[in-house]
Amino acid sequence: MRDHGPINIETHLSRIALFNGLGPEHIATIAKVTREIRCKKSETLFHRGDPCNGFHIVVVGQIKLSFTSPQGIEKVVEVIEQGQTFGEAIMFLDKPYIVSAQALNDSLLLHVPKAAIFAELDQDHEFGRRMLAGLAMRAHQLMLDVEGYSLLSGKERIIGYLLHEIPESEQGQDKVVIELTVTKGVIASRLNLTQEHFSRILHELSDLGLIQVDGRRIGIPSLARLRAQQH
Repeated sequence: MRDHGPINIETHLSRIALFNGLGPEHIATIAKVTREIRCKKSETLFHRGDPCNGFHIVVVGQIKLSFTSPQGIEKVVEVIEQGQTFGEAIMFLDKPYIVSAQALNDSLLLHVPKAAIFAELDQDHEFGRRMLAGLAMRAHQLMLDVEGYSLLSGKERIIGYLLHEIPESEQGQDKVVIELTVTKGVIASRLNLTQEHFSRILHELSDLGLIQVDGRRIGIPSLARLRAQQH
């Protein structure tokens, strides 16, 4: 990531859905205590067990949230993309992080301290409702993940992931090409699959003519045919 010098923190805070509706004076107050964090690719932002004293906003890059089993097997919980936030729930629980965070590429983040958020909650009930809505959406997605791991086959999980990666502007087309934004290993862990199982299913889908794999580029000749495999 090129270093363009200090960024305008107020501008970036105002673009986050959580802060929609906050007046300029409130944004300015939060910006004063918000700090920039620049991470190189593969750099660890925090480890499981580290104290949590705020939440993060991804301005540029991608952050992988994961934990490692006693056997050394990594499980990717979530990949946080540009414009997304993470750490709010743990911040409210006043507990240490239960996952580790690592930059998948050179990344720029903002760290908002919990004291600033708690002060805003005391003044603005609407802000509290927006934060609760965000946490509820995260919990809902977690339940969908658990449902997928429990009830869907590996093939159905992969197809669902590929369909989710199609830009909204191309959903009406039948033939599309998508570019995976993370490695296949990260995707496999995210879907609770081994890399070998993930690769085998990709080969099966390719042999069926449902996808065309070229590195991180996945061609889908017919969305209708691929969607039909989910049932």
